[in-house]
Amino acid sequence: MNLNSRVCNFYPVRRFPVKNHEVSWSEPFPEYEPPNYSAPHLKNASSADPDIFKAKFKWNEVDHGINRRSYDQGKIIKYDVVNGFPLNPKGRTGLTGRGLLDRWGPNHAVDAIVTRSTMMETSVKQVSVKSGDPILQCVLTLRHDCTRWAFPLGFVNQKETCSSAVLRILSEEAINIENQCEEVQKTLKDFFKCKKQVYKGYVDDKRNTDNAWIETTAINFHDENGLYTENIELEPSDNSFDVQWIDMEYSCIFYIPHYEIIRDVLKLHNLNF
Repeated sequence: MNLNSRVCNFYPVRRFPVKNHEVSWSEPFPEYEPPNYSAPHLKNASSADPDIFKAKFKWNEVDHGINRRSYDQGKIIKYDVVNGFPLNPKGRTGLTGRGLLDRWGPNHAVDAIVTRSTMMETSVKQVSVKSGDPILQCVLTLRHDCTRWAFPLGFVNQKETCSSAVLRILSEEAINIENQCEEVQKTLKDFFKCKKQVYKGYVDDKRNTDNAWIETTAINFHDENGLYTENIELEPSDNSFDVQWIDMEYSCIFYIPHYEIIRDVLKLHNLNF
């Protein structure tokens, strides 16, 4: 319902108030006059889209190596384009323009989810005293922008696949493969061959606008017995205060857009949140 996009006063302009029943584009809202904001630096950023009036974008397609398609639960959906502007498929956000996002329309990101079962010395999985379920640990970064724990994440570059992007971002944000010892490097190469897509679709992010929004592909690398990951060294990036193995429990303060994905990860491993 685009709640996070509507209520966060993140930009220097104030979003136009949008009530729950006014979010859908199919709902008449003649009073709707949202402000427009696109960060000034986007005009000269090499990674950003050009002026929307000076370029011929291929909406809902792969456009010169940029994926402008939109996804919902892993399936391709089509968003509307009105007066040359793509419309957020989840509805009104109270703000038009690009905000801080490089792309008009969908801005594709990836979340790198590295998990492992915590093991006791007897090679038995450690369980939670509260729930009785095995404890699942995940590599999480403590973000500068919100001081919450989040998966290593980042945007997909032009002409880059999600599979290559997730390994690049994981190396940049948490596990620098080149800085591991030779033995660990070999182990990680085998480990990263086994992955599962957990989620692919819209992210209710505070940066979203009516014309630009974030979508992510969440990919899980799971170490069932803790053998692949027991000797890796974690390194935080400039974007975070810290990076650690964290127990995936409700008491942890997670990055808000990740709660839904966390539930999907735990469900994948037959665990409860």
